[in-house]
Amino acid sequence: MLDFLAAATGAAAQPAWIGWLPIVGMILIFWFLIIRPQMRQQKAHAAKVAGLKRGDQVVTAGGLVGKVIKVDEHYAEIELAKGTVVKAVKSTIGDVIPPAGAKPAND
Repeated sequence: MLDFLAAATGAAAQPAWIGWLPIVGMILIFWFLIIRPQMRQQKAHAAKVAGLKRGDQVVTAGGLVGKVIKVDEHYAEIELAKGTVVKAVKSTIGDVIPPAGAKPAND
């Protein structure tokens, strides 16, 4: 009787690569749900930072809002209030605020 069970289970054995399918599936799910959108977001942020120009209204990663006075390769000088100018690393600029007269995208 034991020989019959051993022969039955041995004949039904699957190839080893089938055991890797769930892991490959999880990696694909992570890629499309987490990694790929994050890469798109990083590219969009890099494009915004590269397109900074004098007069843009920006928000820094620390939450400070100001107007760009001067931009160079690595830094941006931001006027927070009249007479208060700070120098910020360009990569710490979180977002560029659209002008007040611009319509929101969903209207």
